[in-house]
Amino acid sequence: MTVDGLAFIGTSRFGYELSAAGLLQGLDRNRISAAVVAPMHRPDHDVDRANEDVASAARDSGGRLLALARVDPWDGDLARDHLVRAVRELGARGLFLHPAEEHFRINDPRVRGLAETAGELRIPVVVATGYQGFSEPVQMTQFARWCPDVPVVLTNGGQYNISGLAQTDAGLALQLDNVHVHTSGVYRDDWIELVVSRFGAGRILFASAAPVMNLQYELARVELAHVPQEARELMLDGNVRRLFGLGEGA
Repeated sequence: MTVDGLAFIGTSRFGYELSAAGLLQGLDRNRISAAVVAPMHRPDHDVDRANEDVASAARDSGGRLLALARVDPWDGDLARDHLVRAVRELGARGLFLHPAEEHFRINDPRVRGLAETAGELRIPVVVATGYQGFSEPVQMTQFARWCPDVPVVLTNGGQYNISGLAQTDAGLALQLDNVHVHTSGVYRDDWIELVVSRFGAGRILFASAAPVMNLQYELARVELAHVPQEARELMLDGNVRRLFGLGEGA
């Protein structure tokens, strides 16, 4: 079985758009059983409404969609309130942060409260990673240290440009036991293989980041990687289920 570790639903101010129905159709076409979903950046920047929309889609999906709450640290204490409400009232199973779109540094002290709240709520955190000045892997290490008992998942393999010092920096982040990476946007298959061999298959999860990236192409990254079959199964299914608490029936 395969579970998508991150996709988006809603409408983005950047022109991306994907409905829950459209995502489910894409999952069916690619034989993917379920997906973790986060809200797009709404044009009106109403994150609370976006969380409600995604949570509603998850409830209506028959267990195939698992909602993440998206919040904006610039909202101060209100951001924490949005997160707590999304988890306790709407059923969100994790937190999604996008430093580049919300224009904050992931290691800014104002973000620490959200990291600690995630720890209190016992939920994983997914961070859009690899954006220069906002969420580079070295910056991510500070965030991960604020919530050492929380699984922190870095999109894009921890860095869009997995080469040279970028690869070294992503490896430094992975030295923290609570740091994991998504396969989304990793243009080098050998990075996937390196993570498996150096840090273990339990530290890397398949994610499509659809519709920002192509679901079928992202799935092929993992299917074609030169890794043991048991490692591939963990990336495609087991790790997402373990970190996000997906039941076996999904």
